[in-house]
Amino acid sequence: QVQLVESGGGLVQAGGSLRLSCVSSGRTFSSQSMAWFRQAPGKEREFVARVIWNGRITYYADSVKGRFTISGDNAKNTVYLQMNGLKPEDTAVYYCAAQRYGHAAYEYWGQGIQVTVSS
Repeated sequence: QVQLVESGGGLVQAGGSLRLSCVSSGRTFSSQSMAWFRQAPGKEREFVARVIWNGRITYYADSVKGRFTISGDNAKNTVYLQMNGLKPEDTAVYYCAAQRYGHAAYEYWGQGIQVTVSS
């Protein structure tokens, strides 16, 4: 069984920074991509950022581009999200996810961690 565990969330004032971490444990696997998603109250889960390990290619949602940076270690299936210039609209539960090689979907998900940005 694979577990993804997020940490680093919390309460921060607008303009502040947080760094989220996601660590994999349990059964080992090879991931081709890891990502962060978020879900705000009353809204659907949305994509935030992802990294494709082959070539370290990164993608970001337009709403976070230039403020958030995704990084990590594919050998450890660990991914980080550095969040700078936080805005109240970034308030959400943030989830990390992992995509195994040869699989189309993000199969493994963390439990989520709360990020709250006060104005």
